[in-house]
Amino acid sequence: MSAEPRILFLRGVNVGTSRKLPMADLRALLAGLGLTGVTTHIQSGNAVFRDPQRRADLAGRVLDAIGAAFPFRPEALVLDLPALEGVLAANPYATIEDPSRVQIGFLAAGGAADTERLAALAAPGEGWHLTEAALYLHLPWGSGRSKLAAGAEKAVRTPMTMRNRRVAEAVAALAREMTC
Repeated sequence: MSAEPRILFLRGVNVGTSRKLPMADLRALLAGLGLTGVTTHIQSGNAVFRDPQRRADLAGRVLDAIGAAFPFRPEALVLDLPALEGVLAANPYATIEDPSRVQIGFLAAGGAADTERLAALAAPGEGWHLTEAALYLHLPWGSGRSKLAAGAEKAVRTPMTMRNRRVAEAVAALAREMTC
């Protein structure tokens, strides 16, 4: 039986001029690490693949490879499909009509979040919900000028990478296709 799909979320790629990482290069880099079936989604560092070796240190290996090939080293989070599906299933904003107004912050590790700070950052109408795996933000006016979106990582006190609900669901769908 082939390995179950895994998901890679990179943080801060293809933003600004100094953090360019073409997805074709990312696919080649991941294949060079022995990953198979590598597929990327949009240009922001989302990848789905199989890791036949099931390496626990895969995120670090990916970062080392990126750092060796490019002049930056982004943060990376590697998830199994059940973990991603669990985050999506726990989303209290899953029924919000516009999925671009829901951001999911995938947490690198559970932290001692400053929930008072999160509450203070939220503008009227904005919402947030924190679990061990994710910070969910409902941003009805978008994330661009939201103090909650801007200050969320500092308040949760652990590295995270944000994806809007539409992107997270699309990446999960790509991973599910690999199980067929």
